[in-house]
Amino acid sequence: MRQSDYLEENFELVRKLKELPIFNSFHDKHINGLIKLCRIREYEPEEIVFEEGTFDNHIYFLLSGKVNIVKQGVVVCTLRRTGDLFGEMGIIDGKPRSASVHISDRTSCLMMDASFIDRLPENEKEVCLYILYRVFSDILSSRLRSTTEELIKVKAEIERIINAAP
Repeated sequence: MRQSDYLEENFELVRKLKELPIFNSFHDKHINGLIKLCRIREYEPEEIVFEEGTFDNHIYFLLSGKVNIVKQGVVVCTLRRTGDLFGEMGIIDGKPRSASVHISDRTSCLMMDASFIDRLPENEKEVCLYILYRVFSDILSSRLRSTTEELIKVKAEIERIINAAP
């Protein structure tokens, strides 16, 4: 794993982030404020970003590559889209990581240290928190919808198996 220093204003990165639906409604100055809390991390295949049960203050935005979300040794999800977010649940609820993240392909992530938010000036802190919670709510809503669809399919399959049993 390689890691950059904390980022300064980065117009190219802001442009790329604004192309993502979760960031396109925010002003450049607000995204630049968010970027100052970030580093870029690059991973090789088979590296582990974090393990289930550990705790830290980092949120990750996938820039390129592919990661597997692993719960109790089972791959439950693969993220591969630029802008996909992971590591947010521990920031939201303050609990240890609920799953591990394993690298599949050469991967680059924007890693945000959420503990730095408290050190921002009050007006920047409010904007940063607003952006994060807006992003969190959009992503968690999408994931909940997807999980509900999967649950419906599994319930239907279980019912089909039970009804087919002699």
